[in-house]
Amino acid sequence: MFSHARRACRSPHLARHVHVERQLGRYPLRVRPAVRTLADRHPWLADLAVSFPALLVAFALPRHGVRTGPAIRAAVDGATLGELARMVGLPTWTRRLPPEAFVQTIPPVPASEFMHRRIANHLPNAKKAATWLEAVAEAAQWGHESLAVWVARELTRKGAPKRIEPLRLITVFAWFSTTRGTRGHALIERPWDPAMHVRTARREAERWASRVKLELDLGDRPLADMWLDGGEHDGYHFVPLRTGQEFTEEARSMRNCVESYGYGVAHNRSRLWSVRYQGERLATLELGLRGRDPLVNIVQLCGPGDCEVSRETAWAARRWLNQHDLMRIDTNWLRWGDTPLDRSSWIRLWRPYWVAKRRLPDWLPLRPSRKALRWL
Repeated sequence: MFSHARRACRSPHLARHVHVERQLGRYPLRVRPAVRTLADRHPWLADLAVSFPALLVAFALPRHGVRTGPAIRAAVDGATLGELARMVGLPTWTRRLPPEAFVQTIPPVPASEFMHRRIANHLPNAKKAATWLEAVAEAAQWGHESLAVWVARELTRKGAPKRIEPLRLITVFAWFSTTRGTRGHALIERPWDPAMHVRTARREAERWASRVKLELDLGDRPLADMWLDGGEHDGYHFVPLRTGQEFTEEARSMRNCVESYGYGVAHNRSRLWSVRYQGERLATLELGLRGRDPLVNIVQLCGPGDCEVSRETAWAARRWLNQHDLMRIDTNWLRWGDTPLDRSSWIRLWRPYWVAKRRLPDWLPLRPSRKALRWL
């Protein structure tokens, strides 16, 4: 009887130990050895695996410049969890994140009251926790706190994607959406806002990226060589599209994707024209080479929304094209990537972002880079 009573007395301690061990086993393999080593130093440190899993990781794998020694000693001496979190710069809202969230040193995350109030409604389950934390931290670092809360919400929706792609593009797009007076903001048609669904945000960010690339490809000066001369034929007016602004106006009016054609134009692969009749835009015309024909041809001739044009419009376009001396046109293609991006446009576009973030990200350098655009 006495032995049975002693086992019963020990059972709460045994259950606690089992619970702590189970929690320690939930940490990802990459951080588990460091977490286990620290937990073995004192039972109260091990208890953090249950009461504040993020704090145990912050102690075991400190961020650069953070001294954890005093905080660890304070934990052993019985300091409160709030005091310990403040000592290592960890926001208290991370207390509810499960051990599975921490696959490496905890990235910098916002500790503001705004973040604390809003993020609590959008915490992840164990399966999504690691991806969720990485995405929220990146959105806060390279975007702003409102975007971080939005990312947290979108990743915890029912039926939400495992990750938000392309997150970096959406992040920069969202930053410029709230930063008026910049060139990046001026290129946005529909700004990001917290009510957007992730699919809408992705679509609008990609539209913005097309305008950004167009401006960087064409630069500040109007395109000099349009291959042909503009003018009127059979009552139709053929107006050259020489600048990014003209491409954008054509895309909006004709509901097409000519904003994405700057890369081809910059590499001498094509030229774009607006076909108008009595001042009304009827069609968008793309000129280029087709098949093995060495002379310029009509590659595309499309009406609003890429619909078919009338026979009369098509006939007028052919007659206008063939009245030119096609032999004199330089149609030598430039190899893809050989045409540099416009440096002045690059600096004007990204400078406000660099200044606000007080650094140049590795993925958005000072020197114009097509590779950086692909990273976005």
